[in-house]
Amino acid sequence: MSRQISAIGRWRKCCLRIRKRDMPRRALVNKRPYLVLSVAAALAFYYMRASALPEIYLVPIKGCAVGFLALYAWMRHSSCSARILTAALIAGAVGDMAIEFDLRAGAAAFFVFHALALVVFLRNRGEPLEGRDSLIFILLLLATPFIAYLLPYDDRVSLPAAIYALALGAMAAGAWASNFARLRVAAGAMLFIVSDLLKIAEMGPLSGSAVPQYLVWPIYYLGMFLITVGIVTTLRKRDPELRVVRGGQH
Repeated sequence: MSRQISAIGRWRKCCLRIRKRDMPRRALVNKRPYLVLSVAAALAFYYMRASALPEIYLVPIKGCAVGFLALYAWMRHSSCSARILTAALIAGAVGDMAIEFDLRAGAAAFFVFHALALVVFLRNRGEPLEGRDSLIFILLLLATPFIAYLLPYDDRVSLPAAIYALALGAMAAGAWASNFARLRVAAGAMLFIVSDLLKIAEMGPLSGSAVPQYLVWPIYYLGMFLITVGIVTTLRKRDPELRVVRGGQH
């Protein structure tokens, strides 16, 4: 009898260990399904471009990648900064789809994204910058539009590209000066710069090259992913208020 009781005790302990191991997986499914859907949409768009599927069907898939990031930001925190981030990501998703039809419309939507993201960073300013940090801030702010101005071969495009890139550089500089984790948020903003400069370079030195076609989307999406997750994670640490979607309840 004592052996049976001991075996039952060991079985219960084993079950408890298994439940504890499964908890992170359940948390991912219950609390972060939109991140999984976002990554799935981003990968689907990237690989399905090489298929025979008409591009018109790929546009909503492309928009869903950042669209699901917006849903993630909305559901995970209800602070004002999270709401502004959500609006910025919606603008980004619109830009992803609009740019497939008209470059200027896409750029306008992304200009809105940069402006709203900058508001988030200004609301969450870090300590005053000094030394190397100040230099990086200035480089992000000024070098980005300067490079964008030089890239296009058509002089008529240079100024609009620089104006857009000024907003892009301001967003990245704001991320660098904010109190969000630089390894995520500022790094994501810098990846955004790289992807956009590659896109602009299609009108210049990379005209006819396959490099932008293969690199722009994964670099851009990774940047957006890091910005979103970095901001939301920091906001949740400061204020553990949390929305969890489960059966329509939170």
